[in-house]
Amino acid sequence: MDDKTASQAQMLSNRLQKRFRHLKKWAQRTGAGVFRLYDRDIPEIPLALDFYGNCIRLQEAAVSGALYKRPYEKDENDETLWLAAMKESISAALGIKHENVFLKKRQKQKGLSQYEKIGETRFTQIIKEGGLSFKVNLSDYLDTGLFADRRLLRAVIRSESANKNVLNLFSYTGAFSVYAAAGGAASTDSVDLSNTYLNWAGENFLLNGFEFKLAKKGIHTDRIREEYPAMTRSAQRTQSCGSELDRNQHTLIRDDVLEFVRKAITEKKLWDIIVIDPPAFSNSKKMPDNFDINRDITDLLVKCLELLRADGKMFVSVNVRRGAFSAQELDAQLRSKSSQKDLQVIDLDNKITDEDFKSRKIPKAFLIRR
Repeated sequence: MDDKTASQAQMLSNRLQKRFRHLKKWAQRTGAGVFRLYDRDIPEIPLALDFYGNCIRLQEAAVSGALYKRPYEKDENDETLWLAAMKESISAALGIKHENVFLKKRQKQKGLSQYEKIGETRFTQIIKEGGLSFKVNLSDYLDTGLFADRRLLRAVIRSESANKNVLNLFSYTGAFSVYAAAGGAASTDSVDLSNTYLNWAGENFLLNGFEFKLAKKGIHTDRIREEYPAMTRSAQRTQSCGSELDRNQHTLIRDDVLEFVRKAITEKKLWDIIVIDPPAFSNSKKMPDNFDINRDITDLLVKCLELLRADGKMFVSVNVRRGAFSAQELDAQLRSKSSQKDLQVIDLDNKITDEDFKSRKIPKAFLIRR
């Protein structure tokens, strides 16, 4: 290890120890099983690191992180050695097993979404958040299945969902839907094109005592139920569920979101709450068209307004850090393209920025209502 790398490893260690001391009591008090520990705090160490697990049982905890694309080229071998040094620093600073630290490279992969599989290590954990349980995979995807920066947005969805029909588009691993179910939603519909993520969402439903049904074949529910047999019995409900729920209130739908929305408009379907949390880019071979959030988000929102009841609410997560528009800009775009002029667009930043993201930039989120 050269002197520069050794110096950076020590700086990272010092910073992680300081941040962990600051956040661990908050995490234990609030039940945050995953939180942002470090995010490019030191410019020459361009990492984003999330802590997973219990702050007391550190031997069972883990860290998953990514290296941001550097503004300059670095020799690949040198980068590998640098990442190895940072991994050693993270493990030693936090007292976490070396094999429980996972570092990936976060940079735009041409033609892929951020959900593309990158490994087969299968290091998974069940973590707690807000009294609920979620499966995360720290090793095999760039993102682990639960976004720490959407934690308070999930809580908002839960608080709004009692007796409501909730539509979750680009549902990924179903976290928003599980939170809605825990908030007493009359129904949830979770739409995603990936069997992998719908399977994962099914596991998350069962982990929290909720049954679900499938709108299309192809999701391996028998395997899910074999892994979580006790959780499929309707008598076993978590306290967060609030009341006994019918087993078919929660539906997983395998479909291209854009096609689903078109069909739902034709069928004149309506929901009380619509959650839209798309990837920045997706071009699955199963989709007739690719999706680019900067290009397509406004047109999608205009269509989704047709699916929203008159007193309904639409929650939108815009997963881009650069070039994201403001509430005023989104309001103007929607008014120019929609026949509905009585819209209100509210920036949710102040409501969804939790302790671990204070003074940090997080993806924008908006509430749209009439």
